[in-house]
Amino acid sequence: MNRRDKQILHIALPSIVSNITVPLLGLVDVAITGHLGSAAYIGAIAVGGMLFNIIYWMFAFLRMGTSGMTAQALGARNLTEVAAVMQRALSVAIVISMVMLCLQVPIREGALLIIRPSSEVVAFTCIYFNICIWGAPAALMLFVLTGWFVGMQNSKAPMLVAMIQNVANIVLSFTFVYGFDMKIEGVAWGTVLAQYIGLISALVFFVPYYLRIKKYYQKKTAFASSALIKFFSLNKDIFLRTCCLILVHFFFIAAGAKQGDMELAVNTMLMQLFTLYSYIMDGFAFAGEAMVGKAIGGKMKVIYDDTVRRLFRWGWGVAALFTLAYFLFGKAFLSLLTDQETVLETAQVYQPWTLLFPLCGIAAFIWDGVYIGATATKGMLISMASGMVVFFLLYFLLVPWLGNHGLWIAFVTYLATRGISQTFMRKRIWKT
Repeated sequence: MNRRDKQILHIALPSIVSNITVPLLGLVDVAITGHLGSAAYIGAIAVGGMLFNIIYWMFAFLRMGTSGMTAQALGARNLTEVAAVMQRALSVAIVISMVMLCLQVPIREGALLIIRPSSEVVAFTCIYFNICIWGAPAALMLFVLTGWFVGMQNSKAPMLVAMIQNVANIVLSFTFVYGFDMKIEGVAWGTVLAQYIGLISALVFFVPYYLRIKKYYQKKTAFASSALIKFFSLNKDIFLRTCCLILVHFFFIAAGAKQGDMELAVNTMLMQLFTLYSYIMDGFAFAGEAMVGKAIGGKMKVIYDDTVRRLFRWGWGVAALFTLAYFLFGKAFLSLLTDQETVLETAQVYQPWTLLFPLCGIAAFIWDGVYIGATATKGMLISMASGMVVFFLLYFLLVPWLGNHGLWIAFVTYLATRGISQTFMRKRIWKT
């Protein structure tokens, strides 16, 4: 195996493990609350979990922006900037989390006004939210540390942190709920404490790096006006791009619900297949962030071209495997999610669209990693905005005519549009 292929797998595989642990937390929380005696507990976890997913998703630029800038500074052997990126991003994360804590009441009330759950679910959601919001500083600082580790070509540390955090969450939640009879409060406190345990673990892994780079840290460099302008310019593009992504995905859910409970259930199950694929492809995107950023920072054009070429080879291989797996075992996977025959029968009608996930999504995932590594965030924003426009255009044109099939056509075309537009803009990456 080529040395660069080994590098890709060295970064991608731990990142994939980290990604796969993410849904475990939600499943454990649902499993715990599902035995508390009221469906309202499950509803509170669903609403509260969705709310925090949206909030943290919006600030994912703290991870992505940090990753690309760190990798470029490392490639340029600019250890002063390597240290400065960390300090700059951590400071922004702390400020954002403090603002969130100060505005927690209007954030909570505004979200509940939009979602409008039942009064019982509202009461439990408020309890869950009021506790979990105190985990925001740890969550956002973990974004920064994860991005910085990936930029430093180290994806093992984030993987170990994710595993430690998940185990802590499971143990603490079970202990609080069943040991101290804390119910929804126990699940919330388990989540918050696990986030801080994850942060402490990440800081422990950071210490060896800190001892090497602390002598390069210069406060004046870290907070120079030109550096801050670049930082906020890049992250503004990623933030807007994430808003477009959130809008598409949550409109997709809402559009399914509008067509009926059966379509909502089927779409939710089929989207699990897309989510599984995205967890794997995100690992290769992380490898792209780290390796492309380092190549561009070191002005190594030949290595950059070879890295992108090999990333796409791995991407096409993974896409082919997933397409085959969904064709052969898609029905078996769906039967693990439900035993209701009517839902499974309806799902078979729309399952062919899942075969297009890998092929339509490969370019979008790989190019996202490349663009982040290159800090070519304007191109990412343009491609996402283009995909969003195409999604809504096809939705309003096709859904009245084709129903749920029209919704799926809009979604897979949105994925393809992102990748195609990034492919057309790829020559600008090195120039940028």
